[in-house]
Amino acid sequence: MMLKKIPILVDNYVWILYNLQNFCIIIDPGLSEPIIKELEKKKWQPVAILLTHDHIDHTGGVKKIIEYFPKIDVFGPNETKRHGVNKIVNKGDKIFILNKIFHVFFTPGHTLGHVSYYSNPYIFCGDTLFSGGCGRVYEDKHLEMYNSIKIIASLPNNTILCCSHEYTLSNLKFAMFFLPNDESINLYFKKIKKRLNNFGKSSLPSFIMFEKKINLFLRTDEKCIKKYLGLKNNLNSFEVFVKLRLKKDFWS
Repeated sequence: MMLKKIPILVDNYVWILYNLQNFCIIIDPGLSEPIIKELEKKKWQPVAILLTHDHIDHTGGVKKIIEYFPKIDVFGPNETKRHGVNKIVNKGDKIFILNKIFHVFFTPGHTLGHVSYYSNPYIFCGDTLFSGGCGRVYEDKHLEMYNSIKIIASLPNNTILCCSHEYTLSNLKFAMFFLPNDESINLYFKKIKKRLNNFGKSSLPSFIMFEKKINLFLRTDEKCIKKYLGLKNNLNSFEVFVKLRLKKDFWS
């Protein structure tokens, strides 16, 4: 299947998977109008919506899409059921859509019921992992978020990371503040800045192999991270993650 992203709101993306027969799957439609417009333009017939979590910038377009396409299946965790979900998904589920298997991973931290969908080579991870960063943690669920990120990072290196926000440049600036001499981060920052400023393109999707090099939240076991954060070497990876995430919360 082929991938299309549609920018909405300030910095959100809605992802669409489509095949040669013009059937498609919509992931996290925060608005309806631009999605319906694209569907009509391409003559795509949506068969399913996948929701990762219950935030309005991911669910706000579902109701109207259902009105246009009443036979569509809407998959989502229990926390999203008020948005027209007719297929509740749980940890470990495998769902079959358009001859593809989607594995449901339970990835809480950003919300209590957040899930991600993996269909090789794509991972649709909502607000769990971003390019160069990770989602904000609510209700002090840092351990849950840490474990969720580990799940995503354990996928094959060629996995295509389809997250939901254009935060890459900001995340890389944060990384460069703490690791100003990191060659991989500096080079990637220059590449993304040029892409966004000169060509008006998106930084997404990314790849797991890139994120392991430039995403501090996937490098919390490295001594250099601890050093530049002013942390003791004996802190474990999870403790470093918490310190890093809290610093990101108040960084500007």
